[in-house]
Amino acid sequence: MRVAEAPTRAQLVQRAKDLAPVLKKHAEQSEQDRRLHEETIEALADAGIFRMRVPARYGGYEAGTRTLVDVAAELGRADGAAAWTASVYWIPTWMTCLFPEHVQEEVFSTPDVRICGTLSPSALAVPADGGVVVNGKWSFVSGALHSQWQEIVAVVQEADGPPQPIMALVPVSDLQIVDDWHTFGLRGTGSVSTVAQDLFVPQERVMPLGAVLQGQHASPLNADTPIYRAPLLPVASASSVGTALGLARAARDAFFERMPHRGITYTGYGRQAEAPLTHHQVAEAVLKTDQAEFHAHRLASLVDGKSETGSEWTLEERARARADMGAVCRLAKEAVTVLAGASGGSSVYSDAPMQRIARDIQAVNLHALMNPDTNSELYGRVLCGQEPDTLYL
Repeated sequence: MRVAEAPTRAQLVQRAKDLAPVLKKHAEQSEQDRRLHEETIEALADAGIFRMRVPARYGGYEAGTRTLVDVAAELGRADGAAAWTASVYWIPTWMTCLFPEHVQEEVFSTPDVRICGTLSPSALAVPADGGVVVNGKWSFVSGALHSQWQEIVAVVQEADGPPQPIMALVPVSDLQIVDDWHTFGLRGTGSVSTVAQDLFVPQERVMPLGAVLQGQHASPLNADTPIYRAPLLPVASASSVGTALGLARAARDAFFERMPHRGITYTGYGRQAEAPLTHHQVAEAVLKTDQAEFHAHRLASLVDGKSETGSEWTLEERARARADMGAVCRLAKEAVTVLAGASGGSSVYSDAPMQRIARDIQAVNLHALMNPDTNSELYGRVLCGQEPDTLYL
């Protein structure tokens, strides 16, 4: 039992701000290496970033999703890859808290444990004595290279019933790492693939995915703790959006840092700040960032509020959670696009921070769960009285 006094939201956000020099120092190298720098990981651990969704009895902070949004936004302002990886860790860490206590004790016995994961059922499992045997491959496993555990999803075929998706926890050391993360954006996340070959998983570390999606517990101690009462998809949505918001703010920082030293070539403007065009561009970008912040905070307020009261989620609320996530991603990308376009030809050099910011926000928007169009369509379906076409709500 390692109960400690949890930092406040303001303290955690300040810790994230204080990490900026280290994150910025290694951002370019992390992108080249296609994985976060070890000093970045150590700095995140020392700041308590990996403890934010861990139960208090294991030394965690049990932070609400509004805190996750604000912390990730500060991390993303310094390095999108570091923010994304931290955000991804928060989700499987939260999912681990649905497992029985003795499973949590095993996982959280590692200080500052890092748990990567996926929601894609891209593996098959067969029942075995005392558990299941899993074979398959998972892609886009952000942070796997720095993780001790992975949350996996597989489909198990029972002899006398239909296929059922399951979620399980496995040590990363039991998996094969496939170094296939060759991408244009979020390169520093090290989102490699992992493979299971005839991997036995004991039943105690297996849960039905349907129960997880509905927020059903096998953990009596966590069942009445507010942050563990919400359904998975709203939690995952609120855990993810801070990175996009942070990237929009990073673009603003990068633009205004260069603006005083720039003119607009082949025009009469020796100072970019004097051009009416620039005034329109920065106003548009900043307003879009403000709008993204509204949707991020509305999403977090919904998750935290309903978690606190324990009230039932309506279908419309679940769909709106995903719609808010998509809106943050779309608006953040639009803000970055405006500022990147206003940054001039000199910004095409690879050492310009705007290059990495623009690539990272594009990659975020391409993520299947984050995609604005998919999420808007889902929300619209529900608003029009149609049944949702997905279980991921």
